[in-house]
Order: sequence, then structure tokens, then C-alpha cells
Amino acid sequence: MHNDWVVKPVRLPLIRRRCQACTSDSFRTSGKFRVNANHKLLDVWLLALCTKCGATTKITIVERTNVRSVSPELLDRAHENDPTLAAELLQDGVVRRRNHISLDWSDAWRLDTGGSDHQDRDVMDVSVRFAAQIPLRPVRLIAEGCGLSRGEVERMVVEGSLVSAVRLSGKLSSDFTFTLKRHTG
Repeated sequence: MHNDWVVKPVRLPLIRRRCQACTSDSFRTSGKFRVNANHKLLDVWLLALCTKCGATTKITIVERTNVRSVSPELLDRAHENDPTLAAELLQDGVVRRRNHISLDWSDAWRLDTGGSDHQDRDVMDVSVRFAAQIPLRPVRLIAEGCGLSRGEVERMVVEGSLVSAVRLSGKLSSDFTFTLKRHTG
């Protein structure tokens, strides 16, 4: 039987950047934006607060750009403090590189296995879909979804009873499939 699992974000991830006011290296954003106009030039920032001292940092989205070059939809969504815009922009590698930030997805996601009980099946085919680019270890996802320990999952990979077209070690943030064959007897 085929199962569809989905990795879903439950909140915006923490932003990893060194705080200028204290020793913390993590910021939390609620999706608030600041738009600043200087004559015909616009700046748009995503605001984030230090998790330790509460200092504000600005994540640059648009910098000194002519008003006509900025999408009206982007401006409207920034003015509305659209949290889905914040999520989309944090997923953008260009935004992360420009601002020298990385994301911490710890406790910011959940695995939806569809609620089906698959513990007793001999063969299980699973498609894992990522609703956002959340880098996770496939072994961790499989262990959580099947109610196994990570060690058991790693042993199954070595034994060949857990197979996938993708490498199951390391981290993934894109869709993949796997087949789990349980030995009975």
C-alpha cells in the first residue's frame, strides 16, 4: 500500500545571525515588514527580534530600488505584514546569502503521515513531500513516521530492507520516496 507523508511548517523558523547587542545568535520574526521611501527609492526589510535581549534586526529584502522596479504585489503584501510573504522570502537563497543568515527549523515543522496505521505492514511504499524547503535527515523522518528509533532505521538501510533512490544519510529538503520491507518470522 502507498502512503503520502507531508513535512509542513508550523511556524516561521528561527533566523541565525549574531546579535549586535548581546551574545545571542538567533532571532524570531513574526512576519512584520518595514517599508521606507527616500524620494523614488525604496527599502523593504523583514524585522526580527533577538530571542535573548529583544533587539531588532532588519533582513534586507529590497535595497535602494526604484519604486517602479518593485512589484506592487510585493509592496502590498509587505504593507499588510503578510506572514506567508515572510516565509517565502526566508526560503529564498538570495535573501539568505545577501543578509548572511541561515535558518533553524528546530520545532518549526511537523510530519503528517495521514493518520494511517502502517506499523503492521510487511511492505510500505511512502512518498514524502516537503511543503517548504526544510532541511531534515530522512532517517529522522522515517523513524518518526514509522515509530522506530533512528538506530533501527539506519540498520534497515544497511540490511537493504529500507531503500530509496536518494541518499538517506545527510539532509534533504526536497521530495523523495522510499520502500520499507519488514522481515516477518
